[in-house]
Amino acid sequence: MQLKHLRTLLSPQDGAAKVTCMAWSQNNVKFAVCTVDRVVLLYDEHGEQRDKFSTKPADMKYGRKSYMVKGMAFSPDSTKIAIGQTDNIIYVYKIGEDWGDKKLICNKFIQTSAVTCLQWPADYIIVFGLAEGKVRLANTKTNKSSTIYGTDSYVVSLTTNCTGKGILSGHADGTIVRYFFDDEGSGESQGKLVNHPCPPYALAWATDSIVAAGCNRRVVAYGKEGHVLQTFDYSRDPKEREFTTAAASPGGQTVVLGSYDRLRVFNWSLRRSIWEEAKPKEIANLYTITALAWKRDGSRLCAGTLCGGVEQFDCCLRRSIYKNKFELTYVGPSQVIVKNLSSGTRAILKSHYGYEVEEVKILGKERYLVAHTSDTLLLGDLHTNRVSEIAWQGSGGNEKYFFENENVCMIFNAGELTLVEYGSNDTLGSVRTEFMNPHLISVRINERHQRGMEENKKLAYLIDIKTIAIVDLIGGYNIGTISHESCVDWLELNETGHKLLFRDRKLRLHLYDIASCSKTMILNFCSYVQWVPGSDVLVAQNRNSLCVWYNIEAPERVTMSSIRGDVIGLERGEGKTEVLVTEGVTTVAYMLDEGLIEFGTAIDDGNYIRAVAFLETLEMSPEAEAMWKTLSKLALEERQLHIAERCFSALGHVAKARFLHETNEIADQMSQEYGGEGTDFYQVRARLAMLEKNYKLAEMIFLEQNAVEEAMDMYQELHRWDECIAVAEAKGHPSLEKLRQGYYQWLMDTQQEERAGELQESQGDGLAAISLYLKAGLPARAARLVLTQEELLANTELVEHITAALIKGELYERAGDLFEKIRNPQRALECYCKGNAFMKAVELARLAFPVEVVRLEEAWGDHLVQQKQLNAAINHYIEARCSIKAIEAALGARQWKKAIYILDLQDQNIASKYYPRVAQHYASLQEYETADCFHSVTLTFCICLSQPQIAEELYIKGDRIKDALDMHTQAGRWEQAHKLAMKCMRPEDVSVLYITQAQEMEKQGKYREAERLYVTVEEPDLAITMFKKHKLYDDMIRLVGKYHPDLLSDTHLHLGKELEAEGRLQEAEDHYLEAQEWKATVNMYRSNGLWEKAYRVAKAHGGANAHKHVACLWAKSLGGEAAVRLLNKLGLLEAAIDHAADNCSFEFAFELSRLALKHKIPEIHLRYAMYLEDEGKFEEAEAEFIRAGKPKEAVLMFVHNQDWEAAQRVAEAHDPESVAEVLVGQARVALEEKDFQKAEGLLLRAQRPSLALNYYKEAGLWSDALRICKDYVPGQLEALQEEYEREATKKGARGVEGLVEQARQWEQAGEYSRAVDCYIKVRDTGSSSLEKCWMKAAELSIKFLPPQRSLEVVRAVGPQLIGIGKHSAAAEIYLNLDLVKEAIDAFMEGEEWNKAKRVAKELDPRYEDYVDQHYKDFLKNQGKVDSLVSVDVVAALDLYVEQGQWDKCIETATKQNYKILHKYVALYATHLIREAGSAQALALYVQHGAPANPQNFNIYKRIFMDMVSSPGTNSAEAYHSWADLRDVLFNLCENLVKSSEANSPAHEEFETMLLIAHYYATRSAAQSVKQLETVAAKLSVSLLRHTQLLPADKAFYEAGTAAKAVGWENMAFIFLNRFLDLTDAIEEGTLDALDHSDFQDTDIPFEVPLPAKQHIPEAQREEVRDWVLTVSMDQQLDQVLPQDERGAYEASLVAVSTGVRALPCLITGYPILRNKIEFKRPGKAANKDNWNKFLMAIKTSHSPVCQDVLKFISQWCGGLPSTSFSFQ
Repeated sequence: MQLKHLRTLLSPQDGAAKVTCMAWSQNNVKFAVCTVDRVVLLYDEHGEQRDKFSTKPADMKYGRKSYMVKGMAFSPDSTKIAIGQTDNIIYVYKIGEDWGDKKLICNKFIQTSAVTCLQWPADYIIVFGLAEGKVRLANTKTNKSSTIYGTDSYVVSLTTNCTGKGILSGHADGTIVRYFFDDEGSGESQGKLVNHPCPPYALAWATDSIVAAGCNRRVVAYGKEGHVLQTFDYSRDPKEREFTTAAASPGGQTVVLGSYDRLRVFNWSLRRSIWEEAKPKEIANLYTITALAWKRDGSRLCAGTLCGGVEQFDCCLRRSIYKNKFELTYVGPSQVIVKNLSSGTRAILKSHYGYEVEEVKILGKERYLVAHTSDTLLLGDLHTNRVSEIAWQGSGGNEKYFFENENVCMIFNAGELTLVEYGSNDTLGSVRTEFMNPHLISVRINERHQRGMEENKKLAYLIDIKTIAIVDLIGGYNIGTISHESCVDWLELNETGHKLLFRDRKLRLHLYDIASCSKTMILNFCSYVQWVPGSDVLVAQNRNSLCVWYNIEAPERVTMSSIRGDVIGLERGEGKTEVLVTEGVTTVAYMLDEGLIEFGTAIDDGNYIRAVAFLETLEMSPEAEAMWKTLSKLALEERQLHIAERCFSALGHVAKARFLHETNEIADQMSQEYGGEGTDFYQVRARLAMLEKNYKLAEMIFLEQNAVEEAMDMYQELHRWDECIAVAEAKGHPSLEKLRQGYYQWLMDTQQEERAGELQESQGDGLAAISLYLKAGLPARAARLVLTQEELLANTELVEHITAALIKGELYERAGDLFEKIRNPQRALECYCKGNAFMKAVELARLAFPVEVVRLEEAWGDHLVQQKQLNAAINHYIEARCSIKAIEAALGARQWKKAIYILDLQDQNIASKYYPRVAQHYASLQEYETADCFHSVTLTFCICLSQPQIAEELYIKGDRIKDALDMHTQAGRWEQAHKLAMKCMRPEDVSVLYITQAQEMEKQGKYREAERLYVTVEEPDLAITMFKKHKLYDDMIRLVGKYHPDLLSDTHLHLGKELEAEGRLQEAEDHYLEAQEWKATVNMYRSNGLWEKAYRVAKAHGGANAHKHVACLWAKSLGGEAAVRLLNKLGLLEAAIDHAADNCSFEFAFELSRLALKHKIPEIHLRYAMYLEDEGKFEEAEAEFIRAGKPKEAVLMFVHNQDWEAAQRVAEAHDPESVAEVLVGQARVALEEKDFQKAEGLLLRAQRPSLALNYYKEAGLWSDALRICKDYVPGQLEALQEEYEREATKKGARGVEGLVEQARQWEQAGEYSRAVDCYIKVRDTGSSSLEKCWMKAAELSIKFLPPQRSLEVVRAVGPQLIGIGKHSAAAEIYLNLDLVKEAIDAFMEGEEWNKAKRVAKELDPRYEDYVDQHYKDFLKNQGKVDSLVSVDVVAALDLYVEQGQWDKCIETATKQNYKILHKYVALYATHLIREAGSAQALALYVQHGAPANPQNFNIYKRIFMDMVSSPGTNSAEAYHSWADLRDVLFNLCENLVKSSEANSPAHEEFETMLLIAHYYATRSAAQSVKQLETVAAKLSVSLLRHTQLLPADKAFYEAGTAAKAVGWENMAFIFLNRFLDLTDAIEEGTLDALDHSDFQDTDIPFEVPLPAKQHIPEAQREEVRDWVLTVSMDQQLDQVLPQDERGAYEASLVAVSTGVRALPCLITGYPILRNKIEFKRPGKAANKDNWNKFLMAIKTSHSPVCQDVLKFISQWCGGLPSTSFSFQ
């Protein structure tokens, strides 16, 4: 952190004028300074003074100077300031949001002593310290204060942590006290934390430690639990004075302390985890700093001084400019301020976890921030200032971000989509998908508020290209999956997330309703689709139609209008919605019905006020009236009564409006009296029920409130006397009789005799009722009453009076009933017949007049025929034996089968005339029956026909065969007709008949019928000839393909030629193509000038280049500009030019190029030149090469042909650079001919002496080579001489001795450079000689050569000496030239570490670490671990791991800190688990404890799974293994409670594992004591509820065998049967076949993991299988689990009937229903009986393992219920 002085906000005074306190507002806009004169100055964020106000004393009688301001803080909303004063009071001033707002005192808190310091960490909460030592809390909401804690020492300082959830107070006696409002899961302690050596006036709470300082001039950093981390001692610095104040940066990673003339800055190093002091900021004459205030965004620090000055400093680590648009200010490692340079707006990017921000990017149209830390990802929205931080492991920068949605960022990484909502620090959701296109993902986040729905977050995405998934992001579950038959290319949810639109590749638009899971295809050929913003209205385009769905709930109702262009977008605003359509070069706006959009959206969202506001802007129309009606109905349903009243007023429903107005007055009155909305008042509810005509509900509401009179008044007002009297009767109302009399009188007055009669009848007065019925003209009701009362039937006069009235009213049937009742059958029969009541007449006749029955049946049938009920009449005629009438009725009723049945019973003469009529019916229906039976009266058997035709059979029965043939022919049933004819005619006659008839059909144009006739008589050729004659070629081809397939291709070709000759080219094309003669088709169209069709055919059916060839020919036929236009249209211009050139049509290619593609002309010239070259026309080719701008190609052509003269001519004229190549080429030829002199001359002319040199060297002509080199390239002479020497040496001309001798001569001659070169060249001799030569070379170079040259020699010689093992010599010469590092490297390579260290220490201490590091690496490589331990412990430990020395590794790690130890414990445990040593891994954690590191969780889970899966653990001997597992999990859970993982899903899972391990351990302990056998069995049964974590087959086997052992055979049978099912499922690899019926209504899970292997041996499985089979054969057991008093399975914790969950017993795992013993830890209890039984077993058996279980329960549950038991 660097402090840079910006400005002086307040100038210092000449004397002491202390700035007592300062504070920045939370929103970074205001800065407050309180001066010694008790005035608060307010500055803006730029340092300009904008306002000020004076503070006031607690009591004016003591004067305005009777106090000092000791503390000041802004409220979290930055609108208030709290002022703490020494006159025992705190004032809270409301300063407002804007400058110049009136300052008001809104709270005051009077205290018992002076306020010394003050903080405002959270809403409504002010924390302050007092001179008497108390730290108190003031609540601005309740205006009350209370003591948080008290001490006996003056509070000198007070500070909060970065989140404001904790406070620190410093006291005059050096005590530092910590208190948390919320420890945020840190588990840190509260209370007295530190006793500092002096009063900690300078106190700051940073992220990872607490910094305190004071008058002893020492700065001490304390750890989270008060231990000293670091001390910075300035007591010996004479310039330093006492520290007076301190401030921590908002990020908590920098602390600034103020003293005299100086600000000291301390930065927290994340990598080293220590405080590092930066360069202090020293300002002369600043004097003592009395106050510090840090801006909330960390960018500014203000310091107040003893003399009243206020200085402002800029704080940043670094600053950079991003794309010249944004300024990035790193105010701390974990905090960055992003400032928009153009607008000046700022956003703060801060890691809440204190991680260092590594990189910041601004993406998404420069609106969104993306930043990485080591473990998290930061995302921010610059417009809304919302920032999110989520856990994110680095993935190498492969993430892709999409910012199309303003509320959420979509991140794709490795096939996974992660959604992050801006402003939330948790990922919204994460799904797997490979489709990164934003059009294939739709996210909706609370975009439109709906009634009854607070949160609405949904995601739709593609699982694969044909499957869409819809996810509720709040619950994290799938709410819909759509499998589509085609690929999806676009999808989008509506704003409420209830509907999904998607379009497939076939441009079909589908709507999916998420609630009903229904999919509807709503549009074809959809080219554009979009939801209208702010609504559920849909707009789409189908070709030239604009489709609008105003009500998406009815997708079939679509409004369509024609448009002439393409929709490009939607615009909604200013009360209108427009669809933008491009029509040519203009954009046209189509207006949508805003009324339907706005009203529909308001109704969908339940926003009825918005709907009313909109409707009031409309004039009344049928559409508006419909909207008012809809709104009125919905408002009533939602009890929005004022809105309903307004709707009925608008609709002109005065009565309803008035009724609702009165109702609203009642509701408002009740609301004022009792609060609430008033709509729940009973009168309001009853009136609403009356409005809906639900009077029974209104009555019920009144009666619930005992408002009987109101209910009766309601009914009387409505003239509903019956209901009124019923209420009075039910409630025993005293005026009941009066009501009845009044009701009767009212009925008589209003002439309602019928109703009055009913009333009398209900009261039991039958005569009066009959009299009233007869008076009302209702004799039928009078008769009904008489028939029900025997005493009235005895009144003959009354009965005659009634019967007379009935006959007069022609109610004959009712009169007949009355006559029959008084035993007068004759009169009854007459009445029944007159009234056509034949059923009663026949029943009466059967009893009284049997002879009349037949006549009555016939009369009944005649009556039914008259009534057109012919079907009903048939049976009556049959009963009356009137067969003819029965047949006629059956035919008239079209009951053909009944008619056939009756006819078969008649004489043939009678039946024959009716059969054809039935046959005609079946012929008209063209109905066939597969089997039918015809019965004959004269035959006693049934003739069943196999697949007869009913009509045909009937015609035959009616002797009408010709009609049958005609029927088949007319219906086209030629085969049946032919079969019938063959049955009745000769074959030749049939053939002649059919051919004749076919020809007749042909003449009538019925070719298909004629064809069938020809084919029927096996004459298909006649049909082919017919079709050819009439030019019906398709049918002709069909028949040829069917009957002569070998001639099909020839027929197509023949027809194609004929059609071409006739000019029917399209049909000819079809036939040519069928014959696979596409070239004939192309030639046909070419010859007719139809080039476009020829091109189409070639492109569709020809090869890859056929269409290009046709396009060239077409263009060639057009020529000129027309050809160019054509080829451009086809997009083949360039291809056509290339094709023409390929086919040597160069003139046409040149023509096209000149007209359209001039840049192709050189290419055509080049290709033409190459063509001419291949043809041997070199001169013409030369001209074309030159025209193509490729003269070099012409030169190469002539060179290839060794025409040197022509090549040189062309090169000199057109490509001078190629002249040299021509000469070189000639030289090569001369060399091949061994003419070296000519070749040399040519090469020298070409200025290539180096080539000549190389040629001479290759030829071994070294003298000529040296000559050429000396004359033309003297710079290479020395190198050439050296090369010559090497060659000579190889040949033995000169040896090593010669080089040495030569070197000595050079040395004597003073040619030291040459001498050095010779010494260096010495090779291949003894190491001593080499060392001497090379050392000599180094010595000479150091003495006589320039420094640069000597450096080169030493650098060359040094590695050579090292190479022969002379490391000290090499280091010596390096040191001669001060090459310290090289010397050190030489010593290290020679393993002379002490020399290397000494050189580094004496000559360049910078390399000491370098030597140490290499020494460590050396020890590692050499495996000298014991030596490495003293140098680098971590490296030594890693080496132990590599060597497999785990015991040594762990032993060494134990001596280090806790973190290092558990790193290697985890590594060793992982190794052991891989080696199947989970037990040893468990022992490791038993020994060293189980830390709550998330990276260890998988190890713990693996150990657990291996333990529960291992065999042989169901025994008493396994106790210690289970106890170890239990103790490790208990230790882990205790550690988790104190960690950040507390209450996480992982924590809950480990708590469950701990419970399981406890059950297992307790079971093993119980198995060791005989009297606890049932306890062990119950524990085995209880473990079944955890089979999602245990191997299911092993758990059921153990539970079953345990139940069997204690005699619970029902349970044993069910559990072992389940075990066998599981073993079968393991064999099959699936659990789908499992039957869960036995475990319904239990807490034993159905969905469990399928075990990967069998956990029980085969022999034991067979034993169980035999037992289960034996028991099931005996059938003596009920296959039902035992139940307890709850009616639930006795071991189930959850009661099915109530859903109440009982606590499990710690001893048995069974539910505790009564006699509960509770422990101190919540949720832990035991059944008293089981507990006492366990204690008794311990006392009697003295079992140490049972005592250990009890000891564990005491630790786990916070002690035992009784202290009477000892573990000894």
